[in-house]
Amino acid sequence: MPVSPARAAAFDILFKVATQDAYASELLHTERLGKLSSADRGLTTEIVMGVLRWQSRLDSLIAVASSRAIAKLDTEVLIALRLAAYQFLYLSRVPARAAINESVELVKRARKASAAPFANAVLRKLADAPQNGALATATTGAELASQLSHPQWLVERWISQYGFERTAAICRSDQHVPVTAIRLDNEEVARDLEAEGIALTPGSLLRSARVVVSGDVTQTRAFREGRVFIQDEASQLVALLVGHGSRILDCCAAPGSKTAAIAARNPNAEIAAAELHPHRSQLLRKRLTAKNVEVVTGDITQLQLSVKFDRVLADVPCSGTGTLARNPEIKWRLKPADLDDLHTRQVAILKAALQRLASGGRAVYSTCSLEREEDEAVVEEVLATDSGYRLLDCAEELNALKSSGELALADVGTLVSGPYLRTLPGIQPCDGFFAAMIERRSV
Repeated sequence: MPVSPARAAAFDILFKVATQDAYASELLHTERLGKLSSADRGLTTEIVMGVLRWQSRLDSLIAVASSRAIAKLDTEVLIALRLAAYQFLYLSRVPARAAINESVELVKRARKASAAPFANAVLRKLADAPQNGALATATTGAELASQLSHPQWLVERWISQYGFERTAAICRSDQHVPVTAIRLDNEEVARDLEAEGIALTPGSLLRSARVVVSGDVTQTRAFREGRVFIQDEASQLVALLVGHGSRILDCCAAPGSKTAAIAARNPNAEIAAAELHPHRSQLLRKRLTAKNVEVVTGDITQLQLSVKFDRVLADVPCSGTGTLARNPEIKWRLKPADLDDLHTRQVAILKAALQRLASGGRAVYSTCSLEREEDEAVVEEVLATDSGYRLLDCAEELNALKSSGELALADVGTLVSGPYLRTLPGIQPCDGFFAAMIERRSV
């Protein structure tokens, strides 16, 4: 039997994610998916993201039904088994026979025909086994990791930092489809979107944010014209913390959502958007329509800039553990040693960012990570080595944003941890972000 376009596309994307360190969120927006029907695009997305979110739980079910160890299975075979297992457990509208037959065909399509009888036997055993989607109440880190499909080492470190209940909330949030938030520069854009069938509701944190209730924003004229940006509300909030200035530097600008937000809020400022990778710089130039933004290609730790800036954003490369609902593959790739490597790079970037500040200027350091090594520890290490800077209290700026009407949330205190901005998935209605505000002392 032929394989449906949705399942074939899902298999190919999952294979690239597994073998090429690709990101599903990017592959799901490639030209190939644009050729699928709306229904097939939806099913492809559901299967890809679902398999990645629940990967360890699916593997544990496959291991019980398989005569071979998971580690010894060819990648193509394992992905085909995961596809069917996810459909058995989470897509009750899909007949088991169809899921089995198509996954077996996917094994053959991947030129692993000799493994087809094995895949068929495993899947029939899985299909006959009672499937209970309900989860028991976890009381330990190991149970939480197993039931909510997270690496145990990651769950244990979150428990030590945030406590068990908050960690459970984070893990539950990671397993659900996140909302799509957008940033609007004016109400006219919202009206244009609604005229094209996009249903919107007000954001939870910010007056300028909207949450998409239904419809595909990426298919609208406003999106194609660069008048609307898909951007999580916590990410939008970080851009607001940068404030107003006449010269502004974004140290790690791609993909450009924060740069665009800063430019919209500072239409008369001179803005430099630095990006390490030439191909990403090229994409930035196409995406950023503001006339006052200059894209500069280079490593911010090496880049020679002739001026100092009164506002600097260092939104650094990080593990992304605050975005696992959107990028679930991260939790299966990340290793504890990676955090040390990231920390070293982040310290170097923050030091370079602070050196670009004019006297009295202000920098925002931010990540979408929940890990202390990438957040507080970076700020503390950098400030401990140079007395020319001081840490500001983010709560003061958040209260100012609330007073100006830009921040909609009633209780600013829920957004801070000490002097820092800290949002947690499942606790706040957004991704997990960290931000620190640092001022260069006047001389």
